[in-house]
Amino acid sequence: MPHLTTTDTPLAATGAERLGFGIPGYAHPLLAPVEWAGLTRPGTPLHWVVLNVADGPGDRPDPHCLEAAGRLRNAGVRVLGHLDMSHGARIFADLVCDAHHFLEWYQVDGFLLDRCPTERADLAMVRRTTATLEAVVDGGHLVLGHGSHPHPGYAEAADQLVTFSGPWTDYRWSQVAEWTADYPPDRFVHFVHGVPRTHLEEATRIARWQGAGTIFFTDRCGSGSGKGQTGPFETLPGYWDEIVSQIGPGVSE
Repeated sequence: MPHLTTTDTPLAATGAERLGFGIPGYAHPLLAPVEWAGLTRPGTPLHWVVLNVADGPGDRPDPHCLEAAGRLRNAGVRVLGHLDMSHGARIFADLVCDAHHFLEWYQVDGFLLDRCPTERADLAMVRRTTATLEAVVDGGHLVLGHGSHPHPGYAEAADQLVTFSGPWTDYRWSQVAEWTADYPPDRFVHFVHGVPRTHLEEATRIARWQGAGTIFFTDRCGSGSGKGQTGPFETLPGYWDEIVSQIGPGVSE
């Protein structure tokens, strides 16, 4: 079974107390109106929702996305803009320009830096990027979307790290890096697709055992596109109400 490679820090208890959802980025509000509307329902333990207009903020303000983001922020939900780092290949100036557009057009509360590098050699570049974005959004919430365990130095470069993003077939046998035991669960995020309803409780236990404080599980399967937080994460899982009730106070019908 998945496990921490060190057991000195009892993360399971704190993980259970803090577990909540991070929404990787639903499809456009016109294509997924039910999904966006459901995020403001009472009793949903949301940590944040990612807004991805068109692989970023798009070329101009989108009124439908502005309305969706406004509803979330009025409900007290943190909204993050989606920035694609292209594994370190993205031009710094373009990334910052997109960040400014997200802030000016949608008043975001921070950013998810998708496809973030993981190697030590890229750490200085990522630190420069996050320091700049913290200034852009005045200390907003930053999430590094690695998708796997990066070099430990990245833990100090942002508020949260996505240390797993992938299919259930990999997640159920995954192991967590030993260095993560030095940090609280609210530092780590897991995105898992293809989780069968019958294994939902097992997936939640794995997240808690591995010390993840923010999750998104879905029964949808990968599209094979391999680009950003797309495909299985664009729609609600078939068991959304069930998982909300499992880790939160429940959903109002």
